[in-house]
Amino acid sequence: MKFRLKALGLHLLASTCALSLILGTLYFGWYRWPGWYLADVVHVVVVMAGVDVVVGPLLTFVIARSTKPRRELVRDISMIVAVQLFALIYGTTSLWSGRPLYYAYSETVLQMVQAYDIDAPESALGRQQNPEFAPHWYSLPRWIWAPLPQDTQAREKIVGSAIAGGDDVISMPRYFKSWEQGLPTLRTRLKKVGDVGYFTPTEKEKLKQLMRTAGVATDQLNSIPLIGRGPPSLAVFDPAHVTLTAILKVR
Repeated sequence: MKFRLKALGLHLLASTCALSLILGTLYFGWYRWPGWYLADVVHVVVVMAGVDVVVGPLLTFVIARSTKPRRELVRDISMIVAVQLFALIYGTTSLWSGRPLYYAYSETVLQMVQAYDIDAPESALGRQQNPEFAPHWYSLPRWIWAPLPQDTQAREKIVGSAIAGGDDVISMPRYFKSWEQGLPTLRTRLKKVGDVGYFTPTEKEKLKQLMRTAGVATDQLNSIPLIGRGPPSLAVFDPAHVTLTAILKVR
């Protein structure tokens, strides 16, 4: 039993360190609030943690015996580690491809733009036509403005594509502009929390309570939805200076 507990402890320590390093790097680099919430990646992390820090070490505990030949023990543990590595690589790849790259204001909402929202051709066009805002593998999340183009034909094409479920302007870096340039337009899109879409009446009441707790007025034009793959949240601004004061979640 002592041998098994030692094997369990060593395996658990190694697995925990590897998983913590990967998740910590991704979290502090790309998924900090509100990225983790908006991306809704909890299920991926649960699978990674379940395989790497629960199932793997427990299997090692089961198969580890001091009387087992060393070659057989190494073979069995290697098979367990191989399964763990597969789960770790799968999870890491999923999190990496879905990492937040932009928080974009476009038309009536703020939207989180993840890496897989921008395909290779659009990324290449962005680097050619708008290199300041084009994504790179090392890009960290930033706040930008994604207005529709002034050209009527291009504008109608993008709107039609978005309505049909295709690419929207938020996945086209060639049109991105600085966050500061979009603030005057953003100010005109702010609403009272009770008039904001994406939330049920019950959720709006909860948001009002959260705003009161934070000392934010609920009867001013200061709110806009912030959406991603997961549940929406509410972005609250100081309407006078259009500065972000809070991001509130209800689920």
